[in-house]
Amino acid sequence: MAKRGPLTDIGPIFQMAYLPSDFDAALRHWTEVIGAGPFFIMENIQIAEMTYLGQPTNAVISAAWGYWGDMQIELIRAENDAPSIYTGDYAVKDRLHHVCVAVDDIDAARAALNEAGATILIEGKVGESGAVIYADAGGGPGNVIEYVKLMEGGPELFAMMREAARDWDGNEPLRRLG
Repeated sequence: MAKRGPLTDIGPIFQMAYLPSDFDAALRHWTEVIGAGPFFIMENIQIAEMTYLGQPTNAVISAAWGYWGDMQIELIRAENDAPSIYTGDYAVKDRLHHVCVAVDDIDAARAALNEAGATILIEGKVGESGAVIYADAGGGPGNVIEYVKLMEGGPELFAMMREAARDWDGNEPLRRLG
């Protein structure tokens, strides 16, 4: 029997993320055609202590999160052209950009990525208690995996979003956070 890869047991995918060419059109598609939502947007996010391929970067994004059943959909808009996975070779548009796995131990995720021979693209802090790693495990652009240790309050925020989607009537498809 073949050995399973080192990334298998880190955790399940809970999010699919997209970098649309037209953010507003993508939001309309996801809410009006697919029926996902409502989406909650945070603008001008800068990950603390962010590095891209080991070098500091000041990349800024805006992101909107909504639920399609139990799957979180993230729509991302780059707000500057700083080096990151949202600019350059990894900035694939209008198709799956990356998937996300929530982890309790970011160091264990990093160790599994190293064992798999993955290239760590981005690392940074999320709030005071969280962390994030984006990696290419060999699939190239469009196949990036994000591992996030949610900051304090993160699971509750996502639970609120998921609950808002359960009986959503289509009104107020975009809601602002912080």
